[in-house]
Amino acid sequence: MKTIGVLGGMSTASTLQYYELLCRLTTERLGGLHSPRLLIRSVDFGLVAHLQAQGAWDALGDMLAERAEKLERGGADMIVLATNTMHKVVPRMMRDVSVSLIHIADATAARILAGGFSHPGLIGTRFTMEDRFYLDRLRGEGLQPVVPGADDRTAVHDIIYEELCRHEVTEESRAAFVAIAGRLKRMGADCLILGCTEVGLLLDADNSPLPVFDTTRIHCEAALDAALAG
Repeated sequence: MKTIGVLGGMSTASTLQYYELLCRLTTERLGGLHSPRLLIRSVDFGLVAHLQAQGAWDALGDMLAERAEKLERGGADMIVLATNTMHKVVPRMMRDVSVSLIHIADATAARILAGGFSHPGLIGTRFTMEDRFYLDRLRGEGLQPVVPGADDRTAVHDIIYEELCRHEVTEESRAAFVAIAGRLKRMGADCLILGCTEVGLLLDADNSPLPVFDTTRIHCEAALDAALAG
């Protein structure tokens, strides 16, 4: 198995999910006591969130580039950026790194297309739902993403940062996410991208009115596929 370099901490809630999923998926595929070969570099999400709010994306790109380079030097054969939002700075992050990046949007788009869907609703941070770095990546694969209205985007963003990133899960917020998914369905979405690695804490196949594509799980499966490839 090749070594997967996980660049995490954005937030710690999502990175915990990545570690757990990668371990569970490895055991399911290989059996016995097998576990994945992982390197994890984690950043201070308090600083990251502050720089995001300030629009300091160049500084964030430099920060993640330093960590990505350290993962490569540490022996990572590939890099997984354990967050949707921070894929915004991938061009800077990977500029001086020679190992491959498993891109979360590419893996998700491939799974959606394989499922026969074309109009995914997108729930994530405001940056992911509004900026072009993610939407254009999906459109480049032939998808036509549907984003929530302005009020719903604000509600989703606030719940992610004020609750989910703090490991807080409430039934009120779960109901709000289900309602937003319902409105996306009425807007023409035929499936739903859980486009923030924490959104799966509230939405899943059991309560969503649309088929769900959990980016955290899809990303981990894609990374494990690459790690086990000959």
